[in-house]
Amino acid sequence: MRFDTKLVHEGQRTQVGTGDVIPPIHVSATFDQFAQDPARYYYARGESPTRENLETCLAALEDVRFALAFSSGQAAAAAVLSLLEPGSRVIASDDVYGGTYALFDLCRRRGVDVRQVDLSDPAAAAAALAGDVDLVWVETPTNPLMKITDIAAVSDAAHRAGAVVVVDNTFASPALQQPLAAGADVSLHSTTKFIGGHSDLVGGALVLDDPALYQRLAEHRTVVGGVPGALDCYLAHRGLKTLSLRVARQVANAWAAVEALVASPFVGAVHYPGLPDHPQFELAAAQMSAPGSMVSFEYLGDVDELLRRTELFAAAVSLGGVRSLIECPASMSHRPVPREVRLRAGVVDHLVRLSFGIEDPADLVEDLSAAMAAASYAERS
Repeated sequence: MRFDTKLVHEGQRTQVGTGDVIPPIHVSATFDQFAQDPARYYYARGESPTRENLETCLAALEDVRFALAFSSGQAAAAAVLSLLEPGSRVIASDDVYGGTYALFDLCRRRGVDVRQVDLSDPAAAAAALAGDVDLVWVETPTNPLMKITDIAAVSDAAHRAGAVVVVDNTFASPALQQPLAAGADVSLHSTTKFIGGHSDLVGGALVLDDPALYQRLAEHRTVVGGVPGALDCYLAHRGLKTLSLRVARQVANAWAAVEALVASPFVGAVHYPGLPDHPQFELAAAQMSAPGSMVSFEYLGDVDELLRRTELFAAAVSLGGVRSLIECPASMSHRPVPREVRLRAGVVDHLVRLSFGIEDPADLVEDLSAAMAAASYAERS
């Protein structure tokens, strides 16, 4: 099956006996061992039919055997990092989600050496991966500067160093980028975002093809208990069915706004992988099927005033949903990151991040343009 058909059919077998074309939601916390033939389910912290349906679909989308759903993207990320022993060495992207930075900080406290470098710079990546490395953590496109890392090149260098490669694929989703096909070992998703697609669930997932690594991660999840509930799994799986349709509209909306932002007198640098002047424009075109629907830009005014002025863009964290969102990373999504660290990575205080939904593009452009003009007028008054 091709990608869009997998979205609809994987993990959605018609129920024998009732004919349901959508499997029922299994909310049971425990399972009668003598009512199963053969016995597959024991306790929902370990295994759940509804969760397995979602995992079947997620694995199929990246053409691998395994996927593990978690209670959040943070729980999925923490599961991977929990496998590291004190003294382990991690090389990670310098521009990452604020929650990821907080997890790295926890790792450092327990003796893990986490070094963040600009992996979008081939020379910096090669130098960082020249020594002993246990884990390489790639975020591409990065949050919030939209830098692109060459997954194939970094994975090749990391594997020569004996490292496992994890790619946070949240900003792209499987619809636009396939990290495992490019050589990565684990593809990480916050299913809260594009996969769920409606801002009504919290979840995460790890997708991989290594049986031994899968077993370690599955055992960790069962012991720690970071599993999503049946309803969240159902909602994520339902959201997946329209992933390609939503993403196509979101990318088109982002393009419409980028054109307006580039021409705006209220805007400085615009960060979007589809722009020809983006530092990794050619790599993005080769590695992704489209440049995505996440955009950041430097606003030449009072960011708080701008966030108060938009009407269609909700001033909120998160991304990938059907409604467009606007936020200031410095005070919102990246608040856990110390200011000096943010500034060193290029995340300035007046940076604005946009997540595009599926509204009419003309309405979104008008809302953003009017908000910037009104905010500028208020500042001058």
